[in-house]
Amino acid sequence: MHLLRLGSRGAAVAEVRTILTGIGMLRGEAAVDASVPVGSEQWNRGEPFFDEHLDLVVRTFQQQRGLLVDGVVGPATYQALRDASYRLGTRTLAYQVTAPMTGDDVATLQLRLQDLGFYRDLVDGYFGRATHEALVSYQGEYGLSADGICGPATLRSLQFLGTRVTGGSPHALTERELVRRSGPRLAGKRIVLDPGLGGTEPGLTVPNPHADNESLNQAEIAWDITTRLEGRMAATGMETILTRGRKNSPTVAERAHIANAFGADLMISIQASSSSSPHPNGVATFHFGNTHGSTSMIGSILSGFIQREIVARTALRDCRSHARTWDILRLTRMPVAQVDVGYLSNTTDLTLLSNPQTRDIVAEAVLVAVKRLYLLDNDDQPTGSYTFSRLLAEEQT
Repeated sequence: MHLLRLGSRGAAVAEVRTILTGIGMLRGEAAVDASVPVGSEQWNRGEPFFDEHLDLVVRTFQQQRGLLVDGVVGPATYQALRDASYRLGTRTLAYQVTAPMTGDDVATLQLRLQDLGFYRDLVDGYFGRATHEALVSYQGEYGLSADGICGPATLRSLQFLGTRVTGGSPHALTERELVRRSGPRLAGKRIVLDPGLGGTEPGLTVPNPHADNESLNQAEIAWDITTRLEGRMAATGMETILTRGRKNSPTVAERAHIANAFGADLMISIQASSSSSPHPNGVATFHFGNTHGSTSMIGSILSGFIQREIVARTALRDCRSHARTWDILRLTRMPVAQVDVGYLSNTTDLTLLSNPQTRDIVAEAVLVAVKRLYLLDNDDQPTGSYTFSRLLAEEQT
């Protein structure tokens, strides 16, 4: 699709306005663009205007949905707008393997099934196998046709049943219990490592300040940190798999499929950032969390540990940990932490990340954070003080 931003015109802008009006974020004249009356010849030609007010509302929507806040309606924002436009009951829901259904109506169904004790996964608005199985179980227990299709009969029955589950998110409790049962040792844990970009998508390429006639790019920084982390994990006995080779770049959906097929305990995505401005800088981490109140508890804990360990060990600015709904966090079936290690477009971050020692420290910080996660309540080491050599010695004891 064409990117829509401040100054754009056309039928696509009209669609964005219609969706935002339908979900209550645009009202009155602003909902239809005061400069183009509804039903006018201009409107019929599809000439609504992307004005400053619409730009502000799009940014507000992006902030609420855990998207990159830039005011640009690209593929991710457009999909989120489409998802937000669906209300439970406006369409029939079913499991479609080749083209899974997504939307707020799916999230509402998941919440209802969760309240009734049938659904234990993330409320992510993605109609996958887990949602299908929960729906079939519900239908079977309540005397409905157990076909996994949420049609009128199933919707009517859901309206008349009360809540069974209380006292917290079943998914969060399940995640924590899985970590507790797996024990504090790292040996045998299965981890997917996801180096960002790659292949034909190198990202921003800049001169290496530590080496003449050499350059660095986002993909190579992510690859280098990931392989350093992979080596350390292998030394502890962990099983790892990378979502890409050094010269290829699978899609986000393909990366998620690799992780799900591997049956991983955790996934860690390593990214190097860039910006059109030289000012943004610092390290940030991300986990799944959405406006429906669903959050990956273990993803949140892990990303928080990673954030604190990197900040304690490096001079990178602390940009904190955040909940997001990005596909790499949403499409995976295990807890995920994404680490954005700094901006190659910023002089300070570039100087740090171009130094192999910094990348080594970042890899060690991530491994220590994983160890802290599995220690749970037995973690008594001050942040930034737990070394790889000590960790390895304890693992081998």
